[in-house]
Amino acid sequence: MPGGATRIDWTIWSLAVSQTLTWAGLYYSFPAMLVHWEAGTGWSKTDLTACFTAAIAASALASPYAGRLIDRGLGPYTLAGSALVGGLMMGLLAFADSFVLFFAGWVLIGLMLSACLYDPCFALVTRARGAAARRAITLITLVAGLAGTVAFPMAHGVVDAFGWRAAMIAFSAMVCCVAVPLAFLGGRRLEAEHADAHQTRKIAERVSTGRIISRPAFWFLALAFAFMALNHGMIINHLLPLLDERGLDPVAAVFAASMIGPMQVTGRLVMMAVERHVTSHAITLACFAAVSVATLVLLGAGAAPVLLVLYVILQGSGYGVTSIMKPVVARDILGDRNFGAITGAMAVFSLAASASAPYVGSLLWEVGGYGLMLWTACAATTLGLIFYQVATRWKPPA
Repeated sequence: MPGGATRIDWTIWSLAVSQTLTWAGLYYSFPAMLVHWEAGTGWSKTDLTACFTAAIAASALASPYAGRLIDRGLGPYTLAGSALVGGLMMGLLAFADSFVLFFAGWVLIGLMLSACLYDPCFALVTRARGAAARRAITLITLVAGLAGTVAFPMAHGVVDAFGWRAAMIAFSAMVCCVAVPLAFLGGRRLEAEHADAHQTRKIAERVSTGRIISRPAFWFLALAFAFMALNHGMIINHLLPLLDERGLDPVAAVFAASMIGPMQVTGRLVMMAVERHVTSHAITLACFAAVSVATLVLLGAGAAPVLLVLYVILQGSGYGVTSIMKPVVARDILGDRNFGAITGAMAVFSLAASASAPYVGSLLWEVGGYGLMLWTACAATTLGLIFYQVATRWKPPA
């Protein structure tokens, strides 16, 4: 559809709202609920974060298959069906009385995450809109950057009023009743656009996963964004207990966690304002630098609480813009043929990092406190910046 390729329409708005609620209900609900589960169930922080680690590990294993489903034209069913199953499981976990059931439920949710979050969504958008996908991806991430702002206050308010089980049911209802229909409607319209533009074209030539991962650029690019995910995963999942350990007021801590989302949106708006004057490469380098500095700033937040504001600005904006630049630079460096398969393979690395992040953060905390965890997170993004620089050496000439 010509018009759909040059303007932002209700199709993209549907996916934007759906992604916001899916991220809030199936991903950010975990860090938002962590302290409440620890207090309400008696299960340890390490055991609870192991659930999320297993969930994201399951997502990493399944992500290549989700990418292939997108390439085969099953995007609407992939996005909506996986969100529905994940949302239903979230509601069922409200009644879990044993840790084994709780753990198993999160593994199933993790399998669903592989097919309903950014990577499959952006692959579907890129499949339909090609070079015009960047504008649509930007809008989706602008809106979905508010997912944390939805999840943290929602969890805090519902738990205080009705308990942690009611909060999980609320997250479930939000995903199943609102996010799922919007995902299906938006996805179906994008598939229609793709079909209109490729009426004489059958299923695209597929590139094997082995061929994709044999390219050095793929490895360095995938590892670069994986290290960024490791940083963000460790900190966001431990942010509330980390700030509590440093003596910050719980209300201020929840507010700070909630403001990371708006700062993601702010960073993306700034990017839109300067993108005509700054290359994608420079923007991506700035993202890695901002997150590295943010981690260092957080080290001093206990002694100087005002630094928490600077942390929220740098972490939120840097990581938020990364969500846009990841598919953009991947397309620039690796091409857009069978983009679902490419992003699915790349997602294995980022999701594996996200999977290990909460548990690794807990282990580092046990060994050397949250100070050691923060230094490790800073080292990760620094290494990611180096790997990204190396990946750009294999970018094909314009």
